[in-house]
Amino acid sequence: MDFAHLITYRQSIRRYSDRLVESEKLDRLVEAVRLAPSACNAQPWTLLLVDEPSLRTEVAKATFSKALSFNRFALQAPLLAVLVLEPPPLTVRLGALVKGREFPLIDIGIAAAQLCLQAAELGLGSCMLGWFDERKVKRLLNIPHRRRIGLVITLGYAAPDYPDRSKQRKPTAAMSGRNDYRNKAG
Repeated sequence: MDFAHLITYRQSIRRYSDRLVESEKLDRLVEAVRLAPSACNAQPWTLLLVDEPSLRTEVAKATFSKALSFNRFALQAPLLAVLVLEPPPLTVRLGALVKGREFPLIDIGIAAAQLCLQAAELGLGSCMLGWFDERKVKRLLNIPHRRRIGLVITLGYAAPDYPDRSKQRKPTAAMSGRNDYRNKAG
């Protein structure tokens, strides 16, 4: 699949079939994250793939509550990826302080995008979740207290009847410009 088609094709999937993700595809997902660029090549993440059924169910339950049930679909995903932020080296921390930027957050965003694009290229669906009970997920996965979880990502084969949706995006002129911010139309 060429890149232009891939970024058009990839969409957030919120309904999964019960088909398991093959181990060779898991290896390709891990490699996509391993090769992601990062500030000073810090690679400030640990990727945890959760596919053991009872543990996966418990982690999925930590992504919603009775009051906020919009991530309930995570229960259907046969695979969850958890991106844990790791402390970057001193050079990255100093650069972040001087520039007022959260480089590790940018870096895991890049890693997550590569994971989701690799998943799409492999015929898998994905959905990035920023809403979850971090304390519960950390306890379930034995993540050290001082670490933060950046994202939980659902992965798997889309339900057979899952609709292809056209992407709703801002017009090009409303989100881009050339040479001068004032040239931005929107």
